[in-house]
Amino acid sequence: MRHLILGSASPRRRELLQRLGIEDLEVRPANVDEPHPEEVAPKDMALFLARHKADALLPGLSEGDLLLTADTVVLLDDQILDKPVSEEDARDHLRRLSDRSHRVITGLVLTDGTQTIERSVETEVSFAPLTEDDITYYIRHCHVMDKAGGYGIQDWIGLAAVDRINGSYTNVMGLPTAEVYGALSHFL
Repeated sequence: MRHLILGSASPRRRELLQRLGIEDLEVRPANVDEPHPEEVAPKDMALFLARHKADALLPGLSEGDLLLTADTVVLLDDQILDKPVSEEDARDHLRRLSDRSHRVITGLVLTDGTQTIERSVETEVSFAPLTEDDITYYIRHCHVMDKAGGYGIQDWIGLAAVDRINGSYTNVMGLPTAEVYGALSHFL
């Protein structure tokens, strides 16, 4: 396996890659603004942002390196629910997701500077009804501020309130591992 650079600060993405058996892994966050241009449709935003991160990191790539960037968005009624900026914002996100289905889309870019593979993976997630007590418990006991949509499926809420999932579970965590594994095989 070639040296893989993960262009993300996400501990979940790093953990998922390590669980795939990738040992030669370097974390190198892109540290770029994440613009949301109006001309980019919400369903295309995750791939747009993954490309943006890849473009920022590509100049620092050494020969033989592989670069993986990714971004995840949560869409409810074709509106992006970003990472919450406050506790009240997190409450609003969770109230809106309660007793509803939404889409989680992760865009990923894998490149060696010559060849590039891009993917966009979508998963449908359905929540059971959430009470105000459920929402308060979740916000007080889990880290919600660093997660798209204000929740992590691997957290308490995934155990207690996710009714159904159609698609990749790891995609909802932020990295569709089966897609990544398949894309990596093109570079061996």
